[in-house]
Amino acid sequence: MVSSLRRGWRGFCEDADVMRPFLRPLLLLFLLSARALTSDCPQDCSCPDQASIFCFQRRSASVPLGLPGATKNLYLFQNGISSLSRDDFAGLDQLAMLDLSQNQLSQIPDGAFQLLPALHNLDLSSNLIAQVSRESFSGLALLQRLYLHDNRIQSIHPEAFQGLDRLLELKLQGNQLRGLPALRLPSLLLLDLSHNAGLPPPAAADLQTPNLETLKMAGLGISQLDGELLRSLGNLHDLDVSRNQLREVPAALGEAGRGLTWLSLAGNPMGQPGPRPEDLQNLRGLLELDLSGLNMQSLPEAFRHLFPRLRVLTAAENPFNCLCPLAWLPGWLRQGAVQLGRPEETRCHFPPLNAGKVLARVERADFGCPPTTAAPASTPGSTTPPARPPQVFSTPPGTTPPPALPPPPPPPLPSDSPSSGETDGLPPPPPASPSSSGPDAMYPGPHICPSNICLNGGTCRLGGQGELECACSRGTSGTYCETREELPPPPPPRQDPPPVAMAPDLGSRQVTSTSILLNLQRFIRRRPYLRGIRLTYRNLSGPDRRPVELSVPASYPEYTLRGLRPNCTYSICAGPLGGAAGADRSCTEARTAAGPDPTAAPRTPGATPHPTPAAQLEDGRLVTALAPALAAAVLVALALAVVAATVYYLRRRRRTKGAHPDLCSDDPAPLEMEGVKAGLDNGTLPQKPPETKPASPCPWNGEYEVPLMQTHCPANNNLASLKPSYF
Repeated sequence: MVSSLRRGWRGFCEDADVMRPFLRPLLLLFLLSARALTSDCPQDCSCPDQASIFCFQRRSASVPLGLPGATKNLYLFQNGISSLSRDDFAGLDQLAMLDLSQNQLSQIPDGAFQLLPALHNLDLSSNLIAQVSRESFSGLALLQRLYLHDNRIQSIHPEAFQGLDRLLELKLQGNQLRGLPALRLPSLLLLDLSHNAGLPPPAAADLQTPNLETLKMAGLGISQLDGELLRSLGNLHDLDVSRNQLREVPAALGEAGRGLTWLSLAGNPMGQPGPRPEDLQNLRGLLELDLSGLNMQSLPEAFRHLFPRLRVLTAAENPFNCLCPLAWLPGWLRQGAVQLGRPEETRCHFPPLNAGKVLARVERADFGCPPTTAAPASTPGSTTPPARPPQVFSTPPGTTPPPALPPPPPPPLPSDSPSSGETDGLPPPPPASPSSSGPDAMYPGPHICPSNICLNGGTCRLGGQGELECACSRGTSGTYCETREELPPPPPPRQDPPPVAMAPDLGSRQVTSTSILLNLQRFIRRRPYLRGIRLTYRNLSGPDRRPVELSVPASYPEYTLRGLRPNCTYSICAGPLGGAAGADRSCTEARTAAGPDPTAAPRTPGATPHPTPAAQLEDGRLVTALAPALAAAVLVALALAVVAATVYYLRRRRRTKGAHPDLCSDDPAPLEMEGVKAGLDNGTLPQKPPETKPASPCPWNGEYEVPLMQTHCPANNNLASLKPSYF
């Protein structure tokens, strides 16, 4: 027996000598693979793929250490970072996207990004930066988008943007700029200078940007536009001059010609009568026009013919007089060619019958228009009655003048009218109206008064000069009898059908059985000072209706709510982060699809049915931490199996060459593995048999049982669309 043990040990040593040249590179390969798989993301970060690192609310004053050199997208917003250095980004020569928004940066060190030659997008918005130096962006020759909005920038060095010849977007809104350097950016397409109260309007020499398409100058205190500037921007399509001091439509807009497709004049003190049709007649190419908050009371009917390509008209926050001259607007909107923006905020102000009503829903009969009657055809020998002069209202200062009323049509021709051969072809005058006096006899035809023109029980009648006036009852006075000493309680308002809930700022684009994709683009665009979004959602179909709150950066154009229950209705609201609860919110409802998600794995007994987003993120970190370790252990076990199988095969082969004829049999030994033999006969290494555990999607919410080794897991949102782009 001792001799048998010696022979076995000697054979094993000989086999080891034979396998030594193969084992060394094999073990080195497995060690390198295990090291690569166990390289985790930085602490408190998430790595949905090999090229992206996502660090949100990490609460650290510096950039994380040990960033992989293959990183292309690095998101470090809301981390509390207060300082930068050039060495923070050493070795990241492939980085294309860097998001440092919503941190505590007070300055940009010279050459801080010089080691990032491939950088295309740099977001430094919502920090505490006070100035931009000459070398702040040196070395960024490929930079395309630079976001500096919502900082405290007061000055920019004249050569700060020198060398950025490929820059497409530059956002400087929401700062404290006192001056703007000459921008020589030949590729620039978007420039936002809004809400810099001390910044003078740019001149043609300041913007040497021949390809500029979008210029935003809201809230700069502009009272006039520079016509030479607009002439120099021959490629301009979108112009925002809202919230300025324009008291009329600038004549310089004619210099933009037919190139403008989007124009916002909202929030300027234009007042009545508002923009005149002749001021906008050169802008026939407009697709969207914003006239909100101009304090205008009506819109001329000529607007329907001015803009043949118009698709969206916004006229919210105006005190409209819903009288006959405005009756054309709801009918025009119902034709469907033009959409009214912010319809719930476009309401009637006068008369009291229509006050508070949504303008687009007012019926034509409620505008008080006179009935239309076809005029009789003139016959030979007949004379035409004289036209009634237009009625003129005398309006005291401080009151709203009503529009001029059209002259009444001539009376219809009675059936027993005299023949054409008679000398007098005029029909007999109709009986006088009981509410009119002597002046009615001067103008043949019926007495026509718009309904509800006189208030508080007043009676409409003709005055001495042929104008309409109101005969007021006792205790009332004024042009429309609108003044009284004690106002009686108003009559109960007519019950209008409840308005349809509309959420123009918030919508859902895609719904599955467990997720809802929210569209936040319009919500973000209409709130320029938005620093974050508070999302609140709750299940309206289940017993647990407690709301769930999320904090979302203002840079998300889309956000996906995951871990929802199938076939349930959810109420979703979005509001500004940090504001008062319920202020400036936009809400919508969405229903998840029926049945389970086709890609979802079966639920594990006892799993949480509705995890919170924090639990989803924690589970994602656990899987990210355990998967590399398990993968390394599997590789080591596989290596040992290969070595043992190889040694066994060599010993078996040597035994077949011995003198004993029974050892030459082709039948495999009981302990021989079929997978190893088949793999060696084919010249390939054996493979691990596939596991029988069912596949599962990427577990972010902790609801499903999944293998520890898994493929790429997407994050809660598509990181490629985290930052809105002009394209």
